[in-house]
Amino acid sequence: MSGGLAVQTRTSGPAVVAGPELSVDLTAVARNTERLAASTHGELMAVVKADGFGHGALDVARTALAHGATRLGVTSLAEAWPLREAGLVAPVLSWLNPVDADFAAATAQDVEVAVPSAAHLGAVVAAPGRTRIHLHVDAGMARDGAEPAAWPELCRIARRAELCGAVEVVGVMGHLGCADDPADACNALGRNRFAWAVEVARAAGLRPRQRHLAATAATLTDPRTHHTMSRVGAGLVGIDPSRSTALAPAMTLTAPLVQVRRVRGGTSVGYGHAHRTGGSTYLGLVPLGYADGLPRVASDRAEVLVRGARRPVVGRISMDQVVVDLGACGADAGEPVTVFGPGTHGEPTVAEWAGWAGTIEHEIVTGLGARVARRTAAVPHLRSLA
Repeated sequence: MSGGLAVQTRTSGPAVVAGPELSVDLTAVARNTERLAASTHGELMAVVKADGFGHGALDVARTALAHGATRLGVTSLAEAWPLREAGLVAPVLSWLNPVDADFAAATAQDVEVAVPSAAHLGAVVAAPGRTRIHLHVDAGMARDGAEPAAWPELCRIARRAELCGAVEVVGVMGHLGCADDPADACNALGRNRFAWAVEVARAAGLRPRQRHLAATAATLTDPRTHHTMSRVGAGLVGIDPSRSTALAPAMTLTAPLVQVRRVRGGTSVGYGHAHRTGGSTYLGLVPLGYADGLPRVASDRAEVLVRGARRPVVGRISMDQVVVDLGACGADAGEPVTVFGPGTHGEPTVAEWAGWAGTIEHEIVTGLGARVARRTAAVPHLRSLA
């Protein structure tokens, strides 16, 4: 080690606790769901894609359905099957599938599907049974959904398929690209395009019961986008992209110190010797790294909580471990480190980690690796919906 030698290794103190652990507070999910449900006059779809934004799809789904949500949303059909296998009977919508997806299984499992193109509609019609579909319009993102030029024909084909008994058009859906900034002019474009799409569908003879455009940010900031239903996912777990509402973060990540050593000033730390200690200090080793979801770009920026105080992450975040400067007082091997949490005890939040990494909270919570143990704190008296 250049610039100074480790002069003392500190291993005394409490016994080593369990390894890294991700704790999910379902009471926070319940409170967020209730708040979001109260923010809209329509139904609330709980979006549990990406394993419930990293919080556990089944746990989030059950909690949300017990506290104001009436429907569930996922991207792929593969995400829908575990919900049905667990016995959940609420309506489920899947909106991102290739043309050759198993639409026959969707019908058999009573899963509604979004249709963004004539090719998708043809595949759905070719599958046995009568499938409930939501026609998906591109409301201005040039991403998923039918582009405006293709929308009238898609509606006409869908109406013919409905008259033949192959499908039931139960919804029209879109998505806003700038809802995290309510003042952005593209939101008006999205609202207008969606309103136009609904009118075109009606002119084709369709009578969709569900019309949904808003996700979390628009649900909290723009009642004009609510229509008959809002889709919320990030908000369930405490993330508000619009920064307009104080929701309750539901995730806490902790890990023990596996080693503590005292070093001299000028000690180089980690790969590339990217950090040198400014003076004599204690360094703690935490068994979490970028393979577990800690963004490497947050190296030498991030902080954690040890013994009630913020301590800096020093040196480069490695695949499996990070080094924390514990200061002159140090800590003992086995003591807990809070990487992030709701912030109620001074610990860093997911939002802060996102800031240090130059990204969004969604990426932090969905990027946590499978080798981190999960623990879920249930809502008291949560009724089972399975």
